[in-house]
Amino acid sequence: MATSPFSREEDDGQMNEINMTPLVDVMLVLLIVFMVTVPVIRHAVKIGLPHASSRKEDTRPARIDVSIEADGTVLWDGAAVDDKAPGAKIVAAAQTSTQPGLHLNADRKVAYEKIAQVMSAAQRGGLTKLGFVTVPAHN
Repeated sequence: MATSPFSREEDDGQMNEINMTPLVDVMLVLLIVFMVTVPVIRHAVKIGLPHASSRKEDTRPARIDVSIEADGTVLWDGAAVDDKAPGAKIVAAAQTSTQPGLHLNADRKVAYEKIAQVMSAAQRGGLTKLGFVTVPAHN
């Protein structure tokens, strides 16, 4: 009986190590087979992809310039209109697909009542974008 675990007396012929040479040979053969067959198997499907343009799109919404002069005259995009016309024009502008912004520019000497009338007409007409144009005071 052997006392050492590494003794050669009880060697029954079993191998404790894996022989890697046949495994590497099989892997190389498979690699070569795949390299030869892949270009032959290439299937191409034609797809019509959309083309993108590099032109910048103008996404700013339209705007309406309403000015109120010192004497109470209302200007719609630079053209004078009567007192009832802004309401009808606001309703027509509010029904467009992209609602424009209303830029209100009033003279310092105009009565606030006139400004409030234009603002209430915009609210009744359905315009939700209202901006005030101001001019800074020069010293």
